[in-house]
Amino acid sequence: MIKKGFQSLSDFVKGVKAELVKVTYPSKNETIGSTTVVIVFTIIVAMFLAVIDVALVRLLRLAV
Repeated sequence: MIKKGFQSLSDFVKGVKAELVKVTYPSKNETIGSTTVVIVFTIIVAMFLAVIDVALVRLLRLAV
């Protein structure tokens, strides 16, 4: 039973190593480009939510 557990663990580690060989990492330029897109999109969404928040606060003040 213990031998079977170690065998399956060994098979798992071998599988992980085999998959890591297939991994391709992005270049520096790709990483910078993707990071820039994420930051810009985050700023746009934050601004949109701020506008919606201000609008809802003003609408609720009118209702009360």
